[in-house]
Amino acid sequence: MNILIISGSPRKGGNTELLAEAFAKGASAQHHVEIVFVRDYKVNPCLGCNACFKTNGICAQKDDMALIYEKMNQADMLVIASPVYFYGISAQLKAVIDRFHNPIRDTFHIKKMALLLVGAATLPELFDAILAEYNLCLKFFDIEDAGKVLVKGAKDKGDINNTNALNEAYTLGLSI
Repeated sequence: MNILIISGSPRKGGNTELLAEAFAKGASAQHHVEIVFVRDYKVNPCLGCNACFKTNGICAQKDDMALIYEKMNQADMLVIASPVYFYGISAQLKAVIDRFHNPIRDTFHIKKMALLLVGAATLPELFDAILAEYNLCLKFFDIEDAGKVLVKGAKDKGDINNTNALNEAYTLGLSI
């Protein structure tokens, strides 16, 4: 299986990156895994112009989203990894996800999806808004939930090392 991890953290070497890499290490035992660090791509927000619906999925914007579409077209499974900012995913990742408002998404062969989240807060509701969106996407696209690793209380670089989350992510990747 081809697994594409889209990591939305703008912080290199941070907790989200470590979590994504732990998942990738587990999954790569049996599958081809690629991590896309959104911070390394120039992706503009969706303009809502709907030009892509008139041009067979070709976006009016000329940025790096076309490269991400190519990677998604090869993927059987998608993993979303993000830090939690104000109860949502990072702005960088949100720009990528909003660009899925494109008919090209209907050509993808993604059958499974997983979610990796890292938040600094410890509130019980920390992930509720993101989980609602995630579950709606699973339902809309008829995609199987392959699992989640949700980490609270990890703010500074390396805080995730003080939790069991990296092992959980590795184990989840291995179980795919």
